[in-house]
Amino acid sequence: MAGLVIILAVFWSLCILSIALLRWNEVRYRKKGLPPGTMGWPVFGETTEFLKQGPGFMKNQRSRFGSFFKSHILGCPTIVSMDPELNRYILVNEAKGLVPGYPQSMLDILGKCNIAAVHGSAHKHMRGALLALISPTMIKDQLLPKIDDFMRSHLSDWNNKIVDIQEKTKEMAFLSSLRQIASKEASSISQSFMPEFFKLVLGTLSLPINLPNTNYHRGFQARQHITSLLRKLVEERRASGENQEDMLGFLVGEENKYKLSDEEMIDLIITILYSGYETVSTTSMMAVKYLHDHPKVLEELRKEHMAIRDRKKPEDPIHYNDYKSMRFTRAVIYETSRLATIVNGVLRKTTRDMEINAFTSKIKELYKSSSCTFKQS
Repeated sequence: MAGLVIILAVFWSLCILSIALLRWNEVRYRKKGLPPGTMGWPVFGETTEFLKQGPGFMKNQRSRFGSFFKSHILGCPTIVSMDPELNRYILVNEAKGLVPGYPQSMLDILGKCNIAAVHGSAHKHMRGALLALISPTMIKDQLLPKIDDFMRSHLSDWNNKIVDIQEKTKEMAFLSSLRQIASKEASSISQSFMPEFFKLVLGTLSLPINLPNTNYHRGFQARQHITSLLRKLVEERRASGENQEDMLGFLVGEENKYKLSDEEMIDLIITILYSGYETVSTTSMMAVKYLHDHPKVLEELRKEHMAIRDRKKPEDPIHYNDYKSMRFTRAVIYETSRLATIVNGVLRKTTRDMEINAFTSKIKELYKSSSCTFKQS
């Protein structure tokens, strides 16, 4: 009996403490000028619900508080807008102080020199270096031939097998990007690189709490391993003096006018791998799903590709002009991107007080999604 009483006492104490913490966090952010909403737990906020439910969480909050409300996600107090006109205003007014901004976990793990973390002249320099890697000349002469060669090899392994299309498209997106960056070394480093990269991706969307066995801790450790591997790769390239026709070769080469330090180079490479991974893999996976659901579209797509292939020998690669002629293929890609929300958000931040929708708050960071905008204060 005494044991039952102790258990009940502990249970009710925990309940009271939980209610008190939730109430305290609500009162703490009940500032004049903030919109309605809930803040969840101290430190953790509503991050768990946000990550698990995604758009469902936002729709539920909108039904309770309207299209403009406050929350607390990814370790930051946040104001959420699901108003299309307001979202459009936010995206086109960078000059008024609405500049790119990202969760702390993403900044920590992607590096302080990544293009999302820098501003002004540093951002312009990093952006120039990135765009130089995907210029029309680079696409024609290097990127497209490497993609064609990689996809032939990658897809040949699917013959007469049952494959997990989600896992295969993730693997495809990562290995294809790695081949573009370091064509010679990709096959030898991919097995050690890939699991660390997957940990890094998970860590970027997590609470920035550096405790053992958390996604943030694992992601940060993975970044350290990846940084060490890439630094060794850069040093070996410079020492060899070889002129490899890939992204790394261009970055360390004399012809590159955007000279980067090793740290900037490593952060740029991580950014390229990270930005293309989720978007390419998800788009590819959903394209397979939609084509399976619409056999007439699949047949039309097959006709377009077979018409191009019939003009070539089996070993001939796809050229840039072939790619430009794929009008139906582009329509399939655009429709897939429209139906499947690939990029869930774009983030912005400002450092001054702003009045939006009759509410005033000091907003530090902003996250604009296809259906909503989060402004972290």
